[in-house]
Amino acid sequence: MSVMLGNSFLLKRPYLVGDIWGGLAAMLVALPSAIAFGVTIFAPLGGSLAAQGALAGILGATALGLIAPVCGGSSRLITAPCAPAAAVLSALAIGFTQQGMPAETTLLFLGLIGLLAGAIQIGLGLAGIGQLIKFIPYPVVSGYLSGVGLIIIGSQIPKWLGTPTGTSFLGALGSPTLWQLPSIVVGTIVILTMLVTPRLTKAVPAAILALLAGIGTYLLLGLFDVAPLQTSDNPLLIGALAGDEGSLGDSIAQHVQALQGLGFDIVITVFVPALTLAVLLSIDTLKTCLVIDAMTKSHHDSNRELLGQGLGNIASSLVGGIPGAGTMGASLINVSSGGTTKFAGLMTGIFSLAAFLLLAPLIAWVPVAALAAILIVIGTRMIDSHSLAFFFSPTTRVDFFVILSVILVAIFGNLIAASGVGVALAILLFIREQTRSSVVRTRIEGSEILTKRAHTPEDIERLEREGSAVVVFELQGSLFFGTANQLQTALEPEADKRKYIILNMRRVQSLDVTATHVLEQIKDRLEENNAYLVFCDIPKGLPSGLKMKRFLKETGVVRPTNKAFAFRQVDEAIEWLEAQELNGVLPAPADAEQLNLHAIPLLIGCSKEAVAALEAVVELRTVKAGKRIFKAGTECNELFVIRRGTVKLMVPLRKKDSYHLATCGPGDLIGDMGFIESGSHAVDALAITDCEVFMLSRENFEMLALMHDDLLFAIFGNIARTLSTRLHVTITELQALRG
Repeated sequence: MSVMLGNSFLLKRPYLVGDIWGGLAAMLVALPSAIAFGVTIFAPLGGSLAAQGALAGILGATALGLIAPVCGGSSRLITAPCAPAAAVLSALAIGFTQQGMPAETTLLFLGLIGLLAGAIQIGLGLAGIGQLIKFIPYPVVSGYLSGVGLIIIGSQIPKWLGTPTGTSFLGALGSPTLWQLPSIVVGTIVILTMLVTPRLTKAVPAAILALLAGIGTYLLLGLFDVAPLQTSDNPLLIGALAGDEGSLGDSIAQHVQALQGLGFDIVITVFVPALTLAVLLSIDTLKTCLVIDAMTKSHHDSNRELLGQGLGNIASSLVGGIPGAGTMGASLINVSSGGTTKFAGLMTGIFSLAAFLLLAPLIAWVPVAALAAILIVIGTRMIDSHSLAFFFSPTTRVDFFVILSVILVAIFGNLIAASGVGVALAILLFIREQTRSSVVRTRIEGSEILTKRAHTPEDIERLEREGSAVVVFELQGSLFFGTANQLQTALEPEADKRKYIILNMRRVQSLDVTATHVLEQIKDRLEENNAYLVFCDIPKGLPSGLKMKRFLKETGVVRPTNKAFAFRQVDEAIEWLEAQELNGVLPAPADAEQLNLHAIPLLIGCSKEAVAALEAVVELRTVKAGKRIFKAGTECNELFVIRRGTVKLMVPLRKKDSYHLATCGPGDLIGDMGFIESGSHAVDALAITDCEVFMLSRENFEMLALMHDDLLFAIFGNIARTLSTRLHVTITELQALRG
C-alpha cells in the first residue's frame, strides 16, 4: 500500500519526466568519467586493481548520486567522482606505493582520506565557510582549473601510449619502445569521436559514443590479432569487476570493517591530504553551483551544499567508492535535458547502480586507453585558453602571471598550495591597486566655499578674508595601512598653515587603525597650533559593518575634549567654523531677532497702505524646533516669511539622506519656488530653532497683487534674488567639487 502511495505521489510531480531524462543523461556523462577516474587512482597500485578502480568509480557515482542531492542545497547540481579527486588521490597512491606501502593498506588510507574529507566538508558547511566561494578571484579559479587539466593530461598520456603501470609522463614520452599500438589506436579513435560527435548529434553524450567506439575498435583489432581478446591478466583492459550482487555486498561490508580498525595515529597522518581534498572538492562544487545559478537564474545554499557533499563523500568512502564533487559537464547536461529538481540527481545515482548491475560484463572490455583518452579531452577542456590572451594586454598581464603561478605550483607542488598562492597573489594585487588609487577625491579651498546661511555684508567680508584658513578634503576608497602614507602626505603640508582642516568621509569605504593613527598625528599637530580637525558626512556603517564614528572615538581621534569634531554634513561644519570666526556665536538675527512685518527688508519701498493690507491677511504661525514648516512633495499654496528663528531647506535624497540647500533667518522668504510654479514643494523646511513665520495664502496674494503693484514687484523681486543666490552657490559648489 505504501509503495502504491509513493508511486502515486511521484507520478503527480510536475517535473518528474524532465528529472528522469536529466538524471539519465547526466549518468551517461558522469559514469564513464567516474570509471576513468577510478582506474586512474587504482592503476598505480598494480595487479588487477584497475578493475577494482572501475568498481570504485561506479560505487562513488552511485553513493554520491543517492546522498548528495537529497541533503544538498542546489536543485540542479549533479555530484559524481571528479578530476580534482582523481588528481589528488592518484598522486597519493603513487607516493604511498613508492614508500613500499602494501596495496591493501594504500586502499584503506585512500578510503580514510575520502572519509575525513567528507567530515571536513560538513564542518566547513556548519561553520558557514561556503559563502567565501564568492571571494575567490577569477585568475585563481582559472589557474586552478588549468592546473588540474594539465595534471590529468600528464597522468593519462602514458596510459594512452600503453606504457607499463607507474611510467611517468616524461618516461613515457622518452621510451617509444614501450608504446603499445592497440592503445594508441584506441585512444586516437576515442579522442576523434569525443571531438567530432558534438558537431553531429547532441542526442547521445559524446563520452558514451566515444567509449563504445573504443570498445569496438579494440575488438576489431583483436579480430586481426593486433590485441589480445581476453579480460584476465590483460593490462590493456579494465578486466572483470566484482561479480554478483552478493559479492558486492560482502566487499562493502569488508571495507567498512577495515576502516573501523584504523587508529587515531593514522587519522593524524592523513589529515593534511584530507584537508587538501576537502577544500578542492568544495571549491569545485561551489564554483559549479555559481555557474548553474547564473544559467538557470536560481539560487543555491552554499553551506547546506557542503553538508550534502560531505555526507555523500562519507557514504562513498564507506562503500569503497571514490569521493567527488558537483561536476560541470553532468550538471549542464542535466539542465539541458530537463532536470529541474533534486530528484534528477537522485535518478543519476539510481541509474549508475543499474548500469553497474546490468552492464558489468561490458565494462570489463573497456580499454584503459579509451578511458585515458576521455580524460585527456576532459583535461584539455578544463584549460582556460581564453586567459592566454591576458598576456598581450598590459592591463591584464599581471593577472596572466597570477594564473601562470597557480598552474606551475599545481603541477610541481600540489593543488591546495596552488590555490593558496593564487589567493595570496590576488590579495597583493588588490592592495597594489588600492595604493595606486588616490584617497583624496577633491581638495577645496575655503575661499571657494560659499556659506548657505544669510549674513550681514560685514560678516561676509570678514569670512572671505579668513577663507585661506580653511581647506576641505573629500576622501574616498579604503583608508588602511596601504594608503596611510598617501593620506599623511596629503594632510601634513596643511597642518602648519590652516586653522581648519575639514575631512569629508562620505566616500570612504574602509578604515583601519593605521589610518586612524595618521589622523591622530595630524590632529595633534593642529592642536599645537590652536587649529581644528573637523570630520563630516561620516558613514553610519561601512560595508565591513564597522561603525566609523564610534571607531574614531574609540581610537582617540574624535573626543569632545580636544580640537577634533564631527558633524553630520559639511554644511554644518562650515556653519560651525563661521560661528567660531564670528566671535564664537552665530549671528544674532538667525536666532534672536524678531521682526515685525513692516521691518522686513523685502517690503522696504512699499507704501504704508500695501504693508497694512498685507498685515491684515497674513497668518502668524509658531513652529517648534525639529518640526517641518512644510514637506517636500506637498501642495504649495502658501508663501512664508520668517519672523523669528532659523530654518534649513533640505532636498530629500534616497535612503533618507538629504542635501542642504540653504539656511534661512528672519526676513527670508521660503516656499517661493513651488509658489511660483503653482505646484508642490521641492524641499523640506525644517525649523532648527523655535520659529515664527508669516503665512500668505495664494488667494490673498492674488487679491493684493491686483490692488498694490509695489507689493507684487517687491515679493517677486525678492524671490528672484533668492533663487539667483541659491543657484550661484550651487554652481560654485559644483565647480569646486568637479574641479
